Amino acid sequence: MMRRHHLSPQNVGEIGCGAGEVLRQLQLRLGSDCRFWGYDIAPAAIQLARSRENERLQFRLADLTAEEDTRFDLLLILDVLEHQENYFSFLRAIKPLAPLKLFHQVLDLSVYTLLLRDGLTSRRTKLEDLHFFTKDTVLQAMRNEGYEILDWFYAPRSIYRSSRLKEKFRQIPRALCYAVHKDLAVRLMGGYTLFVLAR
Repeated sequence: MMRRHHLSPQNVGEIGCGAGEVLRQLQLRLGSDCRFWGYDIAPAAIQLARSRENERLQFRLADLTAEEDTRFDLLLILDVLEHQENYFSFLRAIKPLAPLKLFHQVLDLSVYTLLLRDGLTSRRTKLEDLHFFTKDTVLQAMRNEGYEILDWFYAPRSIYRSSRLKEKFRQIPRALCYAVHKDLAVRLMGGYTLFVLAR
């Protein structure tokens, strides 16, 4: 997404940075004048992230939405919305933190997951997700909070790298359907995530 839009931010923030690997990888690819800050409320995540720190890459154990006078050129929100009790108020809180936001969102709602006996409840238990999304519900939530959607695209989930035989067989009809009609394939069979660039 950054290449598609020729983004060259001078400072990048990430909310819910986890162990900090995304920011470390970005630091390797962006200019030497770009600085990076990662925020997470999980002490264990920040403890792991600290091993990646350097003079241009810093991590903080803090709620970024509660920080004062903190602004970035680009804010990363990767796999965070599903963990927010109220994702509408969260979207409002992060809106002034950067002119550009890059979201990554798992799209768990599909006909396939609804047909499984515990398709969504198992995700809630294992991943602690509070909400489940489709492309349309994600984009509509952003628009409702005044975001301008600049671009979006689907990306395959980690199941495409799975070595489990069951997952490999499931990939075939999913890939065929996706080649014919992307939106329909994602709504029916799942297996994709969504990247969104918004202002």
